[in-house]
Amino acid sequence: MIVGFAGIGVMGKSMAGHILDKGYEVHVYNRTPSKAQELIDRGAVWQDSPGQLAAACDVIVTMLGYPQDVEQVYTGEDGLIPHAKAGSYLIDMTTSSPLLARRLAEQGQGKGLHVLDAPVSGGDVGAKNAKLSIMVGGEQADFEAVLPLLEILGSNIVLQGGPGAGQNTKMCNQIAIASNMIGVTEAIVYAEKAGLDPKKVLKSIETGAAGSFSLSNLVPRMLDGDFEPGFYVKHFIKDMGIALESAAEMKLELPGLKLAESLYRKLADAGYADKGTQALYKLWADPKD
Repeated sequence: MIVGFAGIGVMGKSMAGHILDKGYEVHVYNRTPSKAQELIDRGAVWQDSPGQLAAACDVIVTMLGYPQDVEQVYTGEDGLIPHAKAGSYLIDMTTSSPLLARRLAEQGQGKGLHVLDAPVSGGDVGAKNAKLSIMVGGEQADFEAVLPLLEILGSNIVLQGGPGAGQNTKMCNQIAIASNMIGVTEAIVYAEKAGLDPKKVLKSIETGAAGSFSLSNLVPRMLDGDFEPGFYVKHFIKDMGIALESAAEMKLELPGLKLAESLYRKLADAGYADKGTQALYKLWADPKD
């Protein structure tokens, strides 16, 4: 099996590297070629376009930025679906639109392709440690066929339903994180204003009822002044926008998510769009920014 990987970013680089380490022949494509150089130096094969990647591989994994990137890479003139070999498996691990995921699956099926949506949670830490939570939408037989590959990347892999179900599950994940990030940040700011040592506070509360991934993994970065992205603010805003659009289609009100999105937009407007989601702390720590 030859595996293709498109999207060598903060998470994609680690994910493609794990597949390479397992002895697979890995071909890579990235919009910025230099970001793939380390993988190429380790033995990956460069392809000049998504179409060339598709033509050379049996399974193609994508980890892109925005739904429009996914649509272009999959359906563009030199995209994956027009050039993939019949019987190929296309696995989109981008957090994207459920509606787009269903449309791609339908288009792929018309060409004899197996298309799955498989967004992930765990950020850069989960990607580096191959401990991602992977939420899959697609057919049962297709899921079983690619499961050995997914198991290289994650430790919690669940088929949620048909096409689009993986993306809808990721929206549930992002909705839960959004309000949690507000609570986590406010808790640390409160600790500081109360004259407490926030690192000691974290030690007390992270193993109790308040415990969460964000509390244990992102608060230490906040306190160290490390706002580099494990997951970009701009991508989180994108995800919340997708969730709000999907909720509107279902006539569902999500006031907590709306508040979180408004705060993150304020953060992005202050110049932190390319920082990690833990930069939400800056709205309180540096209110003039």
